[in-house]
Amino acid sequence: MMQRSDDEIKKNQYILPCSIANMFFVFAMLFFTQCSIDDEITDETFFHISIPAGFTYPEIPSNNPLTAEKIALGKQLFFDPVLSLDSSISCASCHKPAFAFSDNVAFSSGVESRPGFRNAPSLANVAYVPIMLRDGGFPSLETQVMVPVQDHNEMAFNMLELAQRLQHDTYYNAAFNRVFGRDVDAGDIAKAIAAFERTLLSGDAKYDKVMRKEAGYTFTPSEQAGYNLFFHDERLQCKSCHGGFTFTNSDFYNNGLYEQYVTDEGRARITGLSEDVGKFKVPTLRNISLTAPYMHDGSMPTLDAVITFYISGGNEHMNKSDLIKPISLSDEEKQNLIAFLHTLTDDTFITNPEWINH
Repeated sequence: MMQRSDDEIKKNQYILPCSIANMFFVFAMLFFTQCSIDDEITDETFFHISIPAGFTYPEIPSNNPLTAEKIALGKQLFFDPVLSLDSSISCASCHKPAFAFSDNVAFSSGVESRPGFRNAPSLANVAYVPIMLRDGGFPSLETQVMVPVQDHNEMAFNMLELAQRLQHDTYYNAAFNRVFGRDVDAGDIAKAIAAFERTLLSGDAKYDKVMRKEAGYTFTPSEQAGYNLFFHDERLQCKSCHGGFTFTNSDFYNNGLYEQYVTDEGRARITGLSEDVGKFKVPTLRNISLTAPYMHDGSMPTLDAVITFYISGGNEHMNKSDLIKPISLSDEEKQNLIAFLHTLTDDTFITNPEWINH
């Protein structure tokens, strides 16, 4: 572990989560690192992801094609605490495979046990997400990767200094030369991790098996009733936001969680628009039984609490979506809906040895 002086630690504390300065730095870093060896990679080196039945092939950036070695390097980095200032936490510290690459606490801890700003979302099927973070602050996985590294409450490091650290690591510098044809730089760190994250596809839950009519898989009466509620009951309109094979439309809504959003204004932090206050990106419902606590701030501990909240119609706010309104749902219907949501749990996703650090 590399020791750093108090002055060096303080030097990195100007970095704020999702700040405008942070955004400009990320975009600048990527601009100056886009002209890379990627253009020299031949078609024979491309790695094709195994896509679950019913999924489309995700869009892969032309300047960051997938290769087996790049994915392996990205996995190594994802699980390595060397990315944090004091080498104490990794990406996997907040995005744990056992919880569908999310966490089981409201706010994950960063370096020196600093509390995170938002509840860590699942990375399942993140390859299909068109815009990153709960407020949509970053347009790609490559840009998003740099955010936690530089966030004061997360890894609290600096991408340039991280690249320098890895350049002095014989293993990593050799690996980056094999994959990118040059010594470690910040943009390539982001590209490698993003490449690994694009392979994290979840599409083998009981729900998928039933939809594929696999032998031996049928819904229980309760699960079937919950399925009907989810997809066909006009009172709930679940599929309006959680449709498609990813179970999210990746749009932004204010769901009436609070009357006032004091500590976190959601998308308004990015756009500065009053009409975006309290709007957050719709999360995927895949593996939802594994990703408690819920909401952007982890304020709801159970699926029962979430459904009870939506039945109530939420709190009044000028931006609350018209989709959120009081509904009448019996206790039995609530339990049926929860039973269906449990069918979205993909056990193979959380136990796949390709995505677990050994």
